[in-house]
Amino acid sequence: ALRFRLPPPHLIMLSLLHAPAAFSGPAPALRIPASSPMMRAEGEIGVTPPLGVYDPLNLLRTPVTYPRRDYERYVELEIKHGRVAMLATLGVITTEAGFRWPGYISKSLDLKFSDIPGGALDSYAAVPALGWLQIVGFVIFLELAYGATPPGNAPGDIGGVSWIRYDDPEVKKFKLNVERNNGRAAMMGVTGCLVHELLVVDALYPTGGLGGAA
Repeated sequence: ALRFRLPPPHLIMLSLLHAPAAFSGPAPALRIPASSPMMRAEGEIGVTPPLGVYDPLNLLRTPVTYPRRDYERYVELEIKHGRVAMLATLGVITTEAGFRWPGYISKSLDLKFSDIPGGALDSYAAVPALGWLQIVGFVIFLELAYGATPPGNAPGDIGGVSWIRYDDPEVKKFKLNVERNNGRAAMMGVTGCLVHELLVVDALYPTGGLGGAA
């Protein structure tokens, strides 16, 4: 009679563990999508601590497809919005402090500049329609005449020969980063002022700062 001798138990377990590997195919290769974001380097203008490269909307994704615009266009828009927001924030601070132009804003309506309240929304409602037409017309003129960045210039470089230029690259980099971050802070600041007015509290001191005097 034939006798079969079984292998030791530990060899049986090892063979069972390695058996599935004989039927599995090669490991799939990792594919990097062609539209992976091309991240900006640390130290580029606008890339500052603590956020560094912060792109939650994935605007740096390449290739650029409609309706997105290229990176330089978004940089130009951020600089322009930051400059407008800095002017708007200074306007709120100035009017809330009580500073006004002398004379009339509308002689026919017997409306003086001193009659215009402070804040963003209150002053918007108080200025006559003809005054806003003049303001919008002036802004359109500035946008058409000086708003676009000349070809060959860096985004936001719309200044002429009379503007201050910095020859030291480190000083220039510092100044540009200061402008970019101040613009970002101003956009948040003027948005906060608008929210405060919508909540019917003071634009600058929503909790009644300065001992309730504000």
